Amino acid sequence: MRDVRKLVLALLVVAAAIALSACGSGDESTTASGSAESGADSGKSAPEAGKPGNADVPTVVVRDGEPVGGVQELEYSAGEQIRFRVSSDKVEEIHVHGYDIAKNVPAGGTVEFDFPAELEGIYEAELEGLGVQIVELRINP
Repeated sequence: MRDVRKLVLALLVVAAAIALSACGSGDESTTASGSAESGADSGKSAPEAGKPGNADVPTVVVRDGEPVGGVQELEYSAGEQIRFRVSSDKVEEIHVHGYDIAKNVPAGGTVEFDFPAELEGIYEAELEGLGVQIVELRINP
């Protein structure tokens, strides 16, 4: 009986550890949604409809390994906060070159990038595994 209790306790500890690791504690923001379309008018896309606080956050939608509407051009001034989202129908690693930031977006999900514009110049974000550019970041002085 004592061995059974130890086994049950060990299984509960393992289950709790798996549940906690599934929640994640990193700075990646992922959601199960991915229905927002990207805009291409002014370099900054329309916000995700119905979500408060997203007024100026561009969203790049990736379908079948390509950015919907082409490569999105985002322009910032040095010192501003760079914020954009990537939604994808498939699991992808998104890599921002120059800043060397990489995050995984889940299938049918969204990941958000939020970092300071510290490096002036032109940088790309791409689907790392496919080598497909999805964003051109222009950081002005």
